[in-house]
Amino acid sequence: MKVMKFGGTSVGSPERMKNVCQLITRSGEPTFVVLSAMSGTTNSLVEISNYFYKKNLDGAHDIINQLERKYMQHADELFEDEKTNSDIKSFLKERFMFLRSFSKDTFTSFEERIVVAQGEILSTNIVVAYLKQCGIKATLISALDFMKIDKNQEPDMMHIKKEINDILNRETGYQIYITQGFICKNAYDEIDNLQRGGSDYTASLIGAAIQAEEIQIWTDIDGMHNNDPRIVDNTEPVHQLNFEEAAELAYFGAKILHPTCVQPAKNAGIPVALKNTMEPDAPGTIINNELQRGTIKAVAAKDNITAIKIKSSRMLLASGFLRKVFDTFEEFNTPIDMVCTSEVGVSMSIDNPRNLDAIVDKLKKYGTITVDRNMCIICVVGDLDWENLGFETLVTQAMKDIPVRMISYGGSNFNISYLIKESDKKKALQNLSRVLFK
Repeated sequence: MKVMKFGGTSVGSPERMKNVCQLITRSGEPTFVVLSAMSGTTNSLVEISNYFYKKNLDGAHDIINQLERKYMQHADELFEDEKTNSDIKSFLKERFMFLRSFSKDTFTSFEERIVVAQGEILSTNIVVAYLKQCGIKATLISALDFMKIDKNQEPDMMHIKKEINDILNRETGYQIYITQGFICKNAYDEIDNLQRGGSDYTASLIGAAIQAEEIQIWTDIDGMHNNDPRIVDNTEPVHQLNFEEAAELAYFGAKILHPTCVQPAKNAGIPVALKNTMEPDAPGTIINNELQRGTIKAVAAKDNITAIKIKSSRMLLASGFLRKVFDTFEEFNTPIDMVCTSEVGVSMSIDNPRNLDAIVDKLKKYGTITVDRNMCIICVVGDLDWENLGFETLVTQAMKDIPVRMISYGGSNFNISYLIKESDKKKALQNLSRVLFK
């Protein structure tokens, strides 16, 4: 069985929903499908939650009414059968009345998670109803019946595997099994979620749990490109990536794939295919455990980076200095992207400056602090093992006209990263594309 995931833009209109239904049924084989909320719906639900937080009930009801009208119109475009149309409209009315019910009580983060989960519940019910109208044997499996995270917000794989396989053993004879991405239950049996982009994660977790033949992530572009097509002309899809290469690209800016998606599939040895709903027969990108030796695959960029340098003569030969520095970032729950050290200093980059002032204040105990904002990480990914002579030189040659704040190389066999000013990003990406891929 294959797992197919479709994002918000892929189910963003009645026409696109029909297209998705054609894609998932054309093989005629049993298929497990993960759907996101229709594009724009989650943002509307977050806005509704914000109004409820502020006790602005009129504002919340205005957005709910707009969203309900939109979905009712979609129902008329999708469902020609009178009974199906009536049934789905009754379902929609019930869901939107449920949203309105949150105006009666205190609104907390618990209620917000329930509200935000409604987008996926709406899209999956609509698509299953449309498939049944088309005569397809389809069933809806609620993600809340099997997808669970533990107290550390990590997937409870034993629970997921047991519950989903029990459900599939009971629900036999269907061609299409549909579930929600993103949403789950937490360790306290409350409705929760896998954070933004979590539908990719859902698909990967399901694929690993049922030992799927392949996990397909369908979006509106034809695979992962070798550079940012918004900035660089004539980029091309990368036909194959190793799991490690894909993880580096996803983390450092390639938006097509959520960074967390790769790990469950990698651990289970299940290939992940990135496909285009607009060009379903295009090869896209396949991600697996194979490694193409001697090849640089792609470039990605990550914006909104802040660099922090700690200079201290006390660092020289001082045991425990780096531990104190890293403990400071851990204390304020701030991950570090890049690290470079010298005899008298250490530089680090972060992408979340929320606790920057508190971090800098504490680090001043250990040395003189310099902060550089509005930076960008340029990441070059491929087979960058240190024994591949000349690869790092080739990349550096492409960056010769760009002022570089930090370089990270050797922490992984799959990437070399440069920290530069955001204002130099366009030139850097274009230079790298010209030198590496032309």
